Amino acid sequence: MTRRALITGITGQDGSYLAESLAASGVEVCGLVRPGDPTVAGLPPVVDPARLFTADLTDVAAVRRALTECAPHEVYHLAGMSSVAASWEDPVGTGHVNGVAAVALMTAAVEANPDCHVVFASSAEIFAGVRAPSYAEDAAIAPVTPYGTSKAYAHLTARVLREHGARISSAILFNHESPRRPDTFVTRRITVSAARIAAGLESHLELGNLDARRDWGWAPDYVEAMRLMAAQERPDDYVLATGTAHSVREFALAALTAAGVADPQERLRVNPEFLRTADAPVLVGNPGKAQRELGWRRTVDFEGLVSAMVEADVARLRAGL
Repeated sequence: MTRRALITGITGQDGSYLAESLAASGVEVCGLVRPGDPTVAGLPPVVDPARLFTADLTDVAAVRRALTECAPHEVYHLAGMSSVAASWEDPVGTGHVNGVAAVALMTAAVEANPDCHVVFASSAEIFAGVRAPSYAEDAAIAPVTPYGTSKAYAHLTARVLREHGARISSAILFNHESPRRPDTFVTRRITVSAARIAAGLESHLELGNLDARRDWGWAPDYVEAMRLMAAQERPDDYVLATGTAHSVREFALAALTAAGVADPQERLRVNPEFLRTADAPVLVGNPGKAQRELGWRRTVDFEGLVSAMVEADVARLRAGL
């Protein structure tokens, strides 16, 4: 029997890579998309438009209908409000979408098919309030932003449901990037600006806290880890990370250097408008469990992912995009 997978957030960075990976392995891919989502047109050609279901995540009845019609063996819940900064502007909406709606989807998936394995995209932000050299699956949960609290609620509820028999796994995702990352994220803002500075269209790169350190990995590697999670008979939590942190300054300098800018250090500017007081200074994951139990390894290092993103943005600029 052909296996079917439903991906929420299929138009996003992770969702599009995951759709390609699943389709390449013979899995029939269904997707859940927002009503009127303009990014549907940019989906990979492996996604059959007839297998896309339209529903707002907060519309529980519509989500249930999609799950019933698709009848998936695997559900990858990647959709949600993804901006930590924007969560301060709408903490209630963030909690509703990332927390309550996520739990409603997970429970609906299990009720529709008790054998369905749900992989939920949790976040490193659930750990942000605790200082530690690195964070494993058993680290204390202490979010410091509305985004983090919304993810923590869904993460903890998924754990409780699993303890009562549900096949739900949480991928605790640390920062992961690619050329498909929207340019509202700091990494793409950096690589876009690096390409424009190299082309003489901008003179400086403005950022917030240059000393914030994050564990940045390659997005296609992380979706492969989620596939491995879904293939496990026993559901569980897994930290997906590289185990190494780099500062925003390092990312910016690497991007400017990759773009061919001769004086990268002189191009950096701190803009106080971009500073966020609640930011954790360092977030580094411990991927040991995923490596041991899933056999997962990253394939692209920090320098490689920065170079790939810069090359893509240089190509877009030259193509007039």
